[in-house]
Amino acid sequence: MRIVAGSRKGHRISAPKGAGTRPTGDRVREATFSLIGPVDGAAVLDLFAGSGALGLEALSRGAASCVFVERDRDAARVIQANLEKLRLTGATITNRDVAAALREERTRGRRYDLVLVDPPYDEWERHALKLAEFLPDVLGNEGFVVVETSERVEPELPLDLVTSRRYGSARITVFSR
Repeated sequence: MRIVAGSRKGHRISAPKGAGTRPTGDRVREATFSLIGPVDGAAVLDLFAGSGALGLEALSRGAASCVFVERDRDAARVIQANLEKLRLTGATITNRDVAAALREERTRGRRYDLVLVDPPYDEWERHALKLAEFLPDVLGNEGFVVVETSERVEPELPLDLVTSRRYGSARITVFSR
């Protein structure tokens, strides 16, 4: 996998070993950022971060900061290694469950310009209620939530649907306030 655009364009990134993580492919990442436009100076929250590919892409494209939330310790170590290799700054890695991390972000009053949500494809339904509960409270007024799911799943959140598009086996759905 490579960074698609920005200051680290073309640089390779690593993914965690095993089948537990499904990194977002280059084509889907490129399409995602085409749908939402520039992210210069954005505060980004990358949920179910896995390899960190989406958040790393945002940082490469000029986002000011990114909080990576990933409960798997091995995956969190891969994100840290990718950040060090790419020499990207403004990143924090939170090694915990997404619901607990969102609850804390809401309690602290933190708001994000871009929230990237990429749960395991077979787990959307398991997480949908908690995401619906917390995401509106951590999304900034002009912010976007980008959800990647299986192409068969059409996610719903209590936010405005901007667009939903299929890319092979993936679906990218964009929400706003």
